[in-house]
Amino acid sequence: MDEPTIIRGDATSPQARGPKIIAHVCNDLGGWGKGFVLALSKRWSEPEAAYRAWHRGRSGNDFALGAVQLVQVRPDTWVANMVGQHGIRTGSGGPPVRYEAIERCLALLATHATELGASVHMPRIGCGLAGGTWSRIDPLIRDGLCAKGIPVTVYDFG
Repeated sequence: MDEPTIIRGDATSPQARGPKIIAHVCNDLGGWGKGFVLALSKRWSEPEAAYRAWHRGRSGNDFALGAVQLVQVRPDTWVANMVGQHGIRTGSGGPPVRYEAIERCLALLATHATELGASVHMPRIGCGLAGGTWSRIDPLIRDGLCAKGIPVTVYDFG
């Protein structure tokens, strides 16, 4: 179990028994409206509402790069809003992805998954609008989750 399982499918419909966490990367601007979050919002309203409230209240909470918000959407399913993207556009600082923040998010996610006895399901986080590369993200997932015995499934849509 030292590598994620990669399958074709929809990460908002995890293919597993037992507790499940759907993990995805959010930006640090409070924006929610492009990419994988649209699929999440089509299925459940709670992750977007919780993320927006978390961002609005950021002066008094832990909202920042590297933070994780767990939102329960079904009795056995949670969505992990992981802040791993600085801004939303590629500029002089490169793409919005922040690998160090994603690494911190995965460490927090591992704690949540262990406490819940949950498997983790995700699209290729950090590789879409965030502009990251899978060759940099995959080792973070292997070290942060798989090496801790947490089953991970990555979904390629289509």
